[in-house]
Amino acid sequence: MSDVSTAVDRLVGGDKATLARALTAVENARPQARELLAALQQHTGGAHVVGVTGAPGVGKSTLCNALIREWRARGRRVGVIAVDPSSPLTGGAVLGDRVRMHEHDEDDGVFIRSLAARSNAGGLAASTTDVITVLDAAGMDCVLVETVGTGQSEVDIARTVRSTVVVSAPGLGDDVQAIKAGILEVADVLVVNKADLPHAEQCARQLRAMLSLREVRAWQPPVIMTSAQTDQGLQDLADALQRHNDESNVEDAAHGSIAFADWPQRLLPRDRFAQHLGIELLAGGGGHASVRMRVQAEHISFNGTCHGGVTFSLADTAFGLASNSHGVVAAAIDAHITYPRAVRINDTLTASAVEESRGRRFATYRVIVTRTDGATVATFTGTVAIIGDKQNRDSQK
Repeated sequence: MSDVSTAVDRLVGGDKATLARALTAVENARPQARELLAALQQHTGGAHVVGVTGAPGVGKSTLCNALIREWRARGRRVGVIAVDPSSPLTGGAVLGDRVRMHEHDEDDGVFIRSLAARSNAGGLAASTTDVITVLDAAGMDCVLVETVGTGQSEVDIARTVRSTVVVSAPGLGDDVQAIKAGILEVADVLVVNKADLPHAEQCARQLRAMLSLREVRAWQPPVIMTSAQTDQGLQDLADALQRHNDESNVEDAAHGSIAFADWPQRLLPRDRFAQHLGIELLAGGGGHASVRMRVQAEHISFNGTCHGGVTFSLADTAFGLASNSHGVVAAAIDAHITYPRAVRINDTLTASAVEESRGRRFATYRVIVTRTDGATVATFTGTVAIIGDKQNRDSQK
């Protein structure tokens, strides 16, 4: 992994050993991981990323195993991320979900990576998004993400994947749990697994009734009954996921980089704070944006270096422009930044934002801030909620 360009070439070319080393570097946040991820961005966007979530015991792992089998029968290359809980005492993880997928161990068209949650809330590991990026760049047609198992609010999966499958099973408790805040709302496809058990049809009817209480949307989640033991409903599940991906791609094309390539240019003049900081636009389009500014005397903190808030504002501006570049209003709901190097007066900073994932309700972005010498001075990640209202082309606020 010492030569990033060579690693990228080998990974994109299908070398599994390089893929495994890249995933290890990303998972453990090794120094070269940021550079590798930035280099891989141009090779991403081809994978259909599917998340599978649901309460423990509904049969997620067995269902994932059967879905992999169905995808492989259709000639798809599949990357799998199985997230297992970590012990709160030792920090270790059994990584048992992979055991249930052992039939694919010798299949060159399947790559399975187990991740420990490492006390990360939300049902995912902290490195899940980065691992998806690597698998996508490696040419996987489908990337399947299995969560630890959700309660009532662990819905981070919907912010990370294109299509979210929420799995239920008959006889696992109060059916009203399914409609509580978060779980039902994130579903693009609802699955009643273990359909061979008593009351499975009743569970499906209840889910359909609960869906009728939601507001009408362009995509209405189907309720599919499956049995991983008999392969019942697996073709229907794969077909439903394909339809959801196709419809999402059509929607993206309707509001994408061709129709809305000029949005960053239209939006930046409305941002008075960005204008105050002297931020200028370098490039922008559907899902990406780059901005630049020169550090002036008024940007320097009492330590003699650029104030962290200035660097954050530059990254946040790129984030805002990229996330709103599809012509649909997006509002930030989460952001994190790291500052590996200092910035001084007269340094010229460039912030480049790239869309890492975009669903119907959430999208995530990564922003890299560099100095004139090319050194990375900040890394920023952010999530937006997609409001759904179209931007006003004529507004010049």
